[in-house]
Amino acid sequence: MKTLRTAATLSLLALLAACARQAPSAVQADAPGLVFGIWHGFIFPIAWALSLFMPDVAVYAVPNNGGWYDFGYFLGIWFFGVGAWRGKKVVYRTRVVRDRGTVIDHR
Repeated sequence: MKTLRTAATLSLLALLAACARQAPSAVQADAPGLVFGIWHGFIFPIAWALSLFMPDVAVYAVPNNGGWYDFGYFLGIWFFGVGAWRGKKVVYRTRVVRDRGTVIDHR
């Protein structure tokens, strides 16, 4: 039941997000496009930190040229920016074996 409710909520939110669009009159010929979207996505963590203290700094360019800017922003964040800082993940596993009352610890 909870899974069904979560799926319905996410579907409704996706449907509402699909209705959002940018007015064609807001797009200018020199509006930021794909390349600026990649750059803004890459510098997102720095821009976000600066935006907390400086009102003139924003993390997203408005107006922009729409879908291509958004795609570049996604690429910038995920592949070149924060998402690329995945480093090594080390997993340590401890196994304790109980043998007739004695504990043998294999580390």
